[in-house]
Amino acid sequence: MQSGKADNVAAVLKVFAVLETLAEDRKATLGTIAQKAMTSKSTTHRLLQTMVELGFVEQDEESERYGLTLKLFSIAARAIDPAQLLVHADRAMASLSRATGEAINLGVIDTQEQKVVYVHHIESTYGLSMKSTVGQRNPLSSTSLGKALLAWRAPEEIDSRIARMPFDPAGPKAIRNADALLRDLETTRSQGFAEEVEEAEAGVRCLAAPVFDHLGRPIAAISIAFPLFRFDPARRTEYSDRLISAAAETSSALGRQ
Repeated sequence: MQSGKADNVAAVLKVFAVLETLAEDRKATLGTIAQKAMTSKSTTHRLLQTMVELGFVEQDEESERYGLTLKLFSIAARAIDPAQLLVHADRAMASLSRATGEAINLGVIDTQEQKVVYVHHIESTYGLSMKSTVGQRNPLSSTSLGKALLAWRAPEEIDSRIARMPFDPAGPKAIRNADALLRDLETTRSQGFAEEVEEAEAGVRCLAAPVFDHLGRPIAAISIAFPLFRFDPARRTEYSDRLISAAAETSSALGRQ
């Protein structure tokens, strides 16, 4: 009985070793998979053929390399409840709110228009503060939320979205053209967070960091909104570090590794 259980466990471990090898290498030969999974070629071949029949693995006819299909990803995706974004983000946002006292926003990208949609908001503890409404939409190009959502997307998607942007001046310092936005997005990626000063609204300065899902895709962004007079330049690094940490905490809770 114990021997049977041990054999079953060993078989399962071999399956996951093969899957993890394919996830890491994307495409690999039978020999490479067997070597990295530490199984014999004959055992690896049997496992791969079963996975191909079940639709989890595919083999390229020309190169004979194996790779994962989207079936495994679709199963993992169904296990994640989109509503959990708000649950996990709220915890991180509340911590950020307590640390700064400022208004904290959560935004997602509009799938139809080149805008960010505000889906969650925590009010500032100050009487004079930035007011946002859940459901509010603002241009991607003139908000820190929008730039944080845009910066980590595929280059072709960024180019496609920018090509459809009207660049209407939202605030007095709004970005007016594609070249300026591309330079801003490059800065955003290099420093790990987005920033805007009076681009969306006069007298307002915002910082935002992206939230990633389990596949590493940017699905949301968290921002801190300051009245310009209350932003302390000496604390900029502190603000950005806290923000990046809050976004990373949310990403981790959503399965980002």
